[in-house]
Amino acid sequence: MSHIAPLSVDDDELVLLTDLYQLTMTQAYWKEGMAESATFSLYFRRLPPERRFMLACGQQYAAERVSRLRFTDRVLARLAEVDHLEPAFLDWLADWRFEGDIWTLPEGTPVFADEPLLEVDASIAQAQLLESLIMNLVQLETVLASKAVRVVMAARGRPVVDFGLRRMHGVDAAVRGVRAYRAAGLSGTSNVLGGLRHGLALNGTMAHSYVLAHDSEREAFRAFARHYPGTTLLVDTHDTLAGVEKLIALMREEAGLEVGAIRLDSGDPGELARDARALLDAAGHAEVKIVASSGLDEHAIEALLADGAPIDAFGVGTRMGVAADAPVIDLSYKLVEYAGEPTIKHSPGKINLPGRKQVFRRHDAHGGYIGDVIAGRDERVEHATPLLVPCVVNGQAAPDAMAAADTARERVARDLERLPAKLRRLAPLEGEGGYPVTLSERLARQAGEAP
Repeated sequence: MSHIAPLSVDDDELVLLTDLYQLTMTQAYWKEGMAESATFSLYFRRLPPERRFMLACGQQYAAERVSRLRFTDRVLARLAEVDHLEPAFLDWLADWRFEGDIWTLPEGTPVFADEPLLEVDASIAQAQLLESLIMNLVQLETVLASKAVRVVMAARGRPVVDFGLRRMHGVDAAVRGVRAYRAAGLSGTSNVLGGLRHGLALNGTMAHSYVLAHDSEREAFRAFARHYPGTTLLVDTHDTLAGVEKLIALMREEAGLEVGAIRLDSGDPGELARDARALLDAAGHAEVKIVASSGLDEHAIEALLADGAPIDAFGVGTRMGVAADAPVIDLSYKLVEYAGEPTIKHSPGKINLPGRKQVFRRHDAHGGYIGDVIAGRDERVEHATPLLVPCVVNGQAAPDAMAAADTARERVARDLERLPAKLRRLAPLEGEGGYPVTLSERLARQAGEAP
């Protein structure tokens, strides 16, 4: 009988979620006796053209996960099959533990180009091994949270529900995406595992198949509403407005039948919402709300509401679930200090900022954010708040930092209000100027030094 691989990565296999060259470099460091302390910085060099900021998400999750990495006997047996890895090195890996520190931005922090989302301080043989895994974990949630928060902003306070499970890129993206959506401010998800695991309300209606499996649309409405009082009914299986009229007639005949909303999933949602609203209001059912779905993103939602469409909530799926317009950010994990000396890469277009760093967020007298300063970690900037916090200390997750990760949703809502208004607009920045991010004098001097 053939072996069926697990659906996702087992906990003890997570340490294998790396590129081969991380292991071969670590073996080389070990053979050369290179065990000095190193600092690696995770950042991106430029915002995607479609984004005015990114929402840093997943970095505290990643820090906690890597603090628990171990090379178990099972894992080492697998690595013994890999060319170039020597038995003595595998014996050394058996005792490998992450014993360093990881500084992170709090989950849900708006972040800009060149600002570290996290920095790892550890021996080079420990810090190097984390690169591929950390980048994978942070990339996913940051991309999805950054897309989702734009949808939330476009909805202007109306509920947004995640419908994207079926077309997301794999099981891990679908489940951890809900974590990012919760931080970004979504009100619910249809994804049962994701919602239960990450504490986001479960929402759902019915599919067209339910209607088609009944003798008539009317019978389907009656049965579902009886099963689930206050439910949302899908009215567009055949003719949307005819479906609304059938529902109105049903509620007139069956006093006490509770319907919370109708869902529009095809056609012109703005026009259909206006016509459906008129029918419901004329029948005395102003309490029945209208939910729109199918092919929506932040731009479609913004256009619908700008046109006055009477839509009360949105179900958003594929375009948010794959972050269709900006599915990747140019994340880098670079060595910025080794053996107490700042390091800098001078490749054209790929220069990194040297040394251990801190990001300071400046604010005005009313608490509004007016700009950031990237500085050395031991520097101080007046009238500014340091953003990077120790999340893992001496290899152990810091309880306070991990508890703070649960407040990401509140942090995002607060920070959106404090960002300059131009950053809350959805169109790409064109000649408006972005959010000011500067370097401290000392860091600017170090970054400008020749190799």
